[in-house]
Amino acid sequence: MDLNSKLVVKRIDDGENEMVTINIFDISKSGMGFHCTKELEMDSVYESHIMIWTREVIHVLLRIVRVEKKEERYEYGAIFMGLSEVDAFRIEVWDAMEQASGEC
Repeated sequence: MDLNSKLVVKRIDDGENEMVTINIFDISKSGMGFHCTKELEMDSVYESHIMIWTREVIHVLLRIVRVEKKEERYEYGAIFMGLSEVDAFRIEVWDAMEQASGEC
């Protein structure tokens, strides 16, 4: 899987925005797993822009549901919040294509 994304790290209490690159290692229509060097807060919601194979960008909100420290980076599990049916379908198609290409 070769998907990268930019994560907008927003804190409601201080109004600062920071762009962080994340490396996606697993994605489905319900959520995704990714690596990041920035420590993110459990149960927090973050904004992300995912570029899929068609070069389209899907805007998503992610809730962090799992975090694990791995040497120089963190591994996260997140669920999508409010993802449209159209975007969920795009992700599902991309995931099916990736799985099919891996079976060849």
